[in-house]
Amino acid sequence: MTQLTTSPSASALRTLAEGGQHDSLNAYAIGAGALAALLLLLWITTRLNRDR
Repeated sequence: MTQLTTSPSASALRTLAEGGQHDSLNAYAIGAGALAALLLLLWITTRLNRDR
């Protein structure tokens, strides 16, 4: 059986997939950023749709 070589990014993705923690990912920052983006899109949608 041959062993596959993986790049550093592939090994980081494998660590994440296996439930490991990656140092550069902060779940609270990602969640807050996603919430801010969705609230901004909601605000833009309500401002552009005043005729209803």
